Amino acid sequence: MTRPAAATALRRLDPRAAAHAVVALGDDTWTQQFLVALAEEVRPDPLERVMTAWALSAAATGRMFGVSRQAVAKWRAHGVPEERLVALADLEAATDVLERYVRADRIPAVVRRPAAVLGDRALLDMAMAGRFDEVRRGAAHMLDLRRVAP
Repeated sequence: MTRPAAATALRRLDPRAAAHAVVALGDDTWTQQFLVALAEEVRPDPLERVMTAWALSAAATGRMFGVSRQAVAKWRAHGVPEERLVALADLEAATDVLERYVRADRIPAVVRRPAAVLGDRALLDMAMAGRFDEVRRGAAHMLDLRRVAP
């Protein structure tokens, strides 16, 4: 089957029925590998993902990393420099937590709102101060449901 024909055939499938068919194959290893490959194909670039989720402009992202908006444009085109990858990973980990527990349209407000559990600081303010590790830990702490009394 040609690629266009395969794509057309896939589009005709109900996504739930397709998922059921894949699981029914009974090959858990293959299914896990398929899921990882699919996530890699559809997952946006980490920088784009953070910028979108947090509603950050290139200028704001530049201020966060201490670079110009032009540098951010280069990062978007050619990739984030190696020396910034740990900071970006911390922001992406915080975004993972936020996306799990907060509706996407509310994330920009959540990252901008000071939180008592963060010493009345906002995640965005912490990121702008270059405290990326604290942002990662702070997002997890803010949304730690174990703190909520049963």
